[in-house]
Amino acid sequence: MKVGVLGAGSMGIGIAQIAASFGHEVVLCDNNAASMERSIQGLTKILHRLVEKGRITLEQVNALLGRIQQTSLINEFNDCDIVIEAIVENLAVKKSVFQKMEDVVSDTCILATNTSSLSVASIAASCEKPERVIGVHFFNPAPLMKLVEIIPAIQTSAEVLQKARALIDSWQKVTVLTKDTPGFIVNRVARPFYGESLRILEEGIADVATIDWAMTALAGFRMGPFTLMDYIGNDVNYVVTETVFTAFYFDPRYKPAFTQKRLSEAGYLGKKTGRGYYNYAEGATNPEATKDQVLGQKIVDRVLAMLINEAADALFWNIASAEDIDLAMTKGVNYPKGLLAWAKEIGYQTCVDRLDALYNEYHEDRYRCSPMLRRMAKEV
Repeated sequence: MKVGVLGAGSMGIGIAQIAASFGHEVVLCDNNAASMERSIQGLTKILHRLVEKGRITLEQVNALLGRIQQTSLINEFNDCDIVIEAIVENLAVKKSVFQKMEDVVSDTCILATNTSSLSVASIAASCEKPERVIGVHFFNPAPLMKLVEIIPAIQTSAEVLQKARALIDSWQKVTVLTKDTPGFIVNRVARPFYGESLRILEEGIADVATIDWAMTALAGFRMGPFTLMDYIGNDVNYVVTETVFTAFYFDPRYKPAFTQKRLSEAGYLGKKTGRGYYNYAEGATNPEATKDQVLGQKIVDRVLAMLINEAADALFWNIASAEDIDLAMTKGVNYPKGLLAWAKEIGYQTCVDRLDALYNEYHEDRYRCSPMLRRMAKEV
C-alpha cells in the first residue's frame, strides 16, 4: 500500500516516518521547501540517534529514508492508496486541498484528515466521493504516541472505515472509534483539566505552582495543567478551547478563560517563547508550590470530578464506548487511569456529590452532573 502524507510539519513527518518504518512507499508533499528540509533533517537526526543507541542499523535508516519521496506537487499522489492530510487546522484550507487531491488520486484512494477538532463531515462534503473521507487523528509526537482516533464521518463507507483502521492497527497503534463531534474523545474530555484549573487560579484559590503540584504529586498526572499548557502553547490550547466552546453552541462547560486569552495576546505562549505561566529564561525564578495536602486534595477532587463528568457525558451521548474513552485518555494523553475506571474506584456517588456541591455553590450550568454519572451511581 502506497501512502501519501500532505504537510511536512511535525505531525506530517511523524506519520511519514511511521508508514516508512513499516515498509510503505511514502509520498511526502509540502509546498514549503524550507519546512520540508527542516523536517527531513530533524528525522535524519532522530534516526541516527537511534543507531547510536543500537535500536536500529544504519542500513535500516537509509532504507527508511529511501522510502520517503519528497515533493511539492499534489499530483504525485496519483498512485497512492491512502493520503493523510496533516496541514493547518483551518476548515476552508482543508476543504480546498481535499478538492484538489480528489482531482489527482484514483477512485479507490482513501482521503484521511488528521484534524484534531474540525468536522470530518464538512471536509468530506467538499469531495465528489465523500464516502472515501475519514478522520485519522494521531497525537504528537506521532511515532511515540500509541493512540489514534478513528473518526468516520456520516458519509464514510463501512469499507473505508475498515480499511483505514486495519492499516493504522498494522502500524502497531492503539485505535479508538469515535463519533464525529467537536474534540472527538481526547480534546473534548480533557478540556476540564485546563479549564477547571484556570478557574481555580482565577478565583484565587491556589496559584499555578500549587495546582500543578497537586495534580502531579497527589493525582499522579505526568504534567500539571499549567506546565502542559506551556508545553502545548497557550495560543494553540486557547484556540482548541474556543473552537470546542463555539462548536458546542457555547455550552458553559467549555468556556475559555480570560487568563489564557491575555497570555496569548501578550505573546506569552509558553516554552516556545520563553514565557507562559512560568518563566523559562535562564536564571529565572518561579514561585514555589504551597504543599498543603488539604488544599491540594481539594484541587484534585474538583478537577477530577469535572474530568470524570466529561467522560461520563461522552458515554451518555454515545461518542465512544466506555473502553475506548478510558483507552483514549490513558494512551492519548497519558492519564494515570481511565476516568470511568477512576470514577468507579472513587465511588460514583462521591463523584455525583462533588459535582452537586459545586453546582449548589455556583448555580452555573458548567457544574451540571451528567445523567450517565447519576445512572452509574444508582446502578451500583
